[in-house]
Amino acid sequence: MLRRVFLLALCLVATGCVHRIHVTPVPTSAPPNTIPRDLQVTLSPIALEGPDHRPGITFLDWSHQDLTQGILDYLRQRGTFASVSPESGDLSLHVAVKLALSSRRGLYHYQIILRADMREASQLIKSYLTEQTAVGSSVRWVTASDRHPIETALQLALEDLMGKIEADRLLYLNHTTRPSS
Repeated sequence: MLRRVFLLALCLVATGCVHRIHVTPVPTSAPPNTIPRDLQVTLSPIALEGPDHRPGITFLDWSHQDLTQGILDYLRQRGTFASVSPESGDLSLHVAVKLALSSRRGLYHYQIILRADMREASQLIKSYLTEQTAVGSSVRWVTASDRHPIETALQLALEDLMGKIEADRLLYLNHTTRPSS
């Protein structure tokens, strides 16, 4: 009986310590030029890598839905494209996101890696890769100690990705799908 009570208490403590991440990255600047096309955005499931290059990060829960909504909101606020949606668009951007957590010099480092493919119909137009890191605290006691550096790294990665896409603006204005014969 005592063992069952101990296991129940351990489960309650462990689930209470999980850091549920919610991000709301906000663009820091407006694009110099817009791309007057509709964009469909899809995301792969989040890949998490812990300190020893092992899959998963202890006590961290970041839902695919939260990440997707954060990126969609960011892209809509930035205003690069005429519209941004998870359902349809004449251009499609597929993004794979990886969060890697490491510890260096006594501080946690949160690295966001974005791999993105821009397509029109099924034709790949261009691929992008960006990596950004934010430094956190020396301990992960509360959710904010994870949330703030994750959101910062994600915001920096999105800024970098969108800067690259916006630099390729003419590619997306001039690219048209050729009708099949």
